Amino acid sequence: MATMKVSVLRGMGQVAVEERDIPEPAADEVLVEVGSVGVCGSDVHYFEHGRIGPYVVDSPLILGHEAGGVVAAVGDEVSSLRVGQRVSIEPGVPCRSCSQCLAGRYNLCPDVKFFATPPYDGAFSQYVAMPAAFVYPVPDSISDDAAGLLEPLSVGVWACRRAQLAPGKTVLVTGAGPIGLIAAQTARAYGADAVTVTDVNPHRLRLAEKLGLATIDVSRTSLADAEVEPDVLLECSGNARATWDAVSTMARAGRAVLVGMGGDTVQLPLSYVQDRELMITGAFRYANTWPIAIQLAASGRVDLDSMVTGHYGLDEVEAALTASRSDPTTVKAIVRPGN
Repeated sequence: MATMKVSVLRGMGQVAVEERDIPEPAADEVLVEVGSVGVCGSDVHYFEHGRIGPYVVDSPLILGHEAGGVVAAVGDEVSSLRVGQRVSIEPGVPCRSCSQCLAGRYNLCPDVKFFATPPYDGAFSQYVAMPAAFVYPVPDSISDDAAGLLEPLSVGVWACRRAQLAPGKTVLVTGAGPIGLIAAQTARAYGADAVTVTDVNPHRLRLAEKLGLATIDVSRTSLADAEVEPDVLLECSGNARATWDAVSTMARAGRAVLVGMGGDTVQLPLSYVQDRELMITGAFRYANTWPIAIQLAASGRVDLDSMVTGHYGLDEVEAALTASRSDPTTVKAIVRPGN
């Protein structure tokens, strides 16, 4: 059987390249030759800590879930895709039969098989097999890197849907990391009148400004002093203090969506929340977002390629996972398994 190279997390802080068999696609699957995989904060967390909440890496695991590539083979029952087609991969496969799936909330399926979430391998691999229903053709106007970054764009789309964002709203996005920058662009594409991004990293704030977004350096100016009063908060930092400060600025009947993953507990200004009838909700991954994400990227309304700050091969995955720690200018590292 033919083999491929994969990058495997063997333990905390330990990754290595291994040879594995190329998977055979099932009848309803396609085999994708992986072109680009974005490095997510969850990949970094598994690398550094070996777990995220209840998900523990207790056996070798392939990281990476922001993937795009080219169809290399198709299963016998697949007619929607063809060999040679450029595609983006939605990395979670739900059971498609539980009450959440049947209600259309398949992101909340308790039995979802999600790339790079123990015990399921991810996409730091030359090839992956995936049900064709979760593989989407992309036009030539979307680059190979952007095909993978449709995954974090889907997070932004889902956050805007959870916020019930509509034209004319003002939006505050806390955190100018990849998700925050993408969510802010998505909010603008959804018709927000004004979008402001906060952070303490000057490099990321400059990128936000290049993307045409208003910014606040909260290491120099507090949100209270900035006198913002957003209708919608997209909290993408995962920082408890940032969440408190941002919620404390919201307009009456505003909606806050907690996107960033941070600590297990966050304090909220409850009297402010109650007096202003704020709605606070979580956002977990996404559902039915890829078609609109493809449109947003293909039209240029969301610039994904501007996020990319470095490319790495499979033998450089450790450098990709530690790039943001060693270089403050890093926004999004990309692993290219074919390099």
